[in-house]
Amino acid sequence: MALKTESTTSKNYEFVMKNLLAGGIAGMCSKTAVAPLDRIKILLQAHSNHYKHLGVVRGLRHIVHKESFLALYKGNGAQMVRIFPYAATQFTAFEIYKANLVVLLPHTKLIQHADKFIAGAAAGITAVALTYPLDTIRARLAFQVKGEHRYTGIAHTALEILKHEGGIRALYRGFVPTLIGMAPYAGFSFYSFEMLKYFLMKYASHVTCKKCERNTGGLVLKVPAKLFCGAVAGAIAQSFSYPLDVTRRRMQLAMMTPETSKFGLGMVTTLRLIYNENGIIKGLYRGMSINYLRAMPMVAVSFSTYELLKQYLQMDTGISLK
Repeated sequence: MALKTESTTSKNYEFVMKNLLAGGIAGMCSKTAVAPLDRIKILLQAHSNHYKHLGVVRGLRHIVHKESFLALYKGNGAQMVRIFPYAATQFTAFEIYKANLVVLLPHTKLIQHADKFIAGAAAGITAVALTYPLDTIRARLAFQVKGEHRYTGIAHTALEILKHEGGIRALYRGFVPTLIGMAPYAGFSFYSFEMLKYFLMKYASHVTCKKCERNTGGLVLKVPAKLFCGAVAGAIAQSFSYPLDVTRRRMQLAMMTPETSKFGLGMVTTLRLIYNENGIIKGLYRGMSINYLRAMPMVAVSFSTYELLKQYLQMDTGISLK
């Protein structure tokens, strides 16, 4: 019995380590793929004086013309430092929460669907709580334009915020709307992906599936089908959580200029200010079109890379609670 327990613990440890690696790599691939769209989204969301009058395509061209091609990836170094632990934690926490919820929750049809949403929401909250300061730093770096730099890098940004904006609390500015928005975003992302994957494998396996060469011959989704599931999941998740993402960005960037400092007074105040000044479409959902362009490939690449690495690392067995 003791040997069996030790064997299970060893397998679980190996699974968690592999899962952290697969999740981290998946996150880095997905964020790098959409880094230019991420930067223009931040500039549009926060009404940068240089970009607020431009659309997505013109904004991207303006960045290349005024700064350089590499400026499209400004802030991506900080993003990589943040995204590896974030994505690693999120995917691993999802697998752990999902395995435990299967045991803890009643075995009804409704709960069988709800457990994926609950596990996804909890995994997203866990990941964002651990890595939020790096997101604030990345946003500050991405918001800078050539000739108006206040920060020289990740460490300098962190020190400046800590010294001049109120210590640790300043690094967590916008944290509450992020947490509130993360639950539906991560919940719907994981739930939608898992359910779409289930339906394609059940009802369209002859078109969307193939035999996996690295396991016992079970069926797995083809890459195009994985990308489709991820893209649709990303679009659904963003539709629910976007206004809180705008609120978070305005709070994170509030102290960049004197005119925007009013947005650092709290979530409810910031939401009200955004709505009063710009309304719903041009305020709370500002930049939504670019967010669809960004979120769909980002989630598609993230989930597809993660699923492919799971197959390559032979992780389909999951965590054992026995």
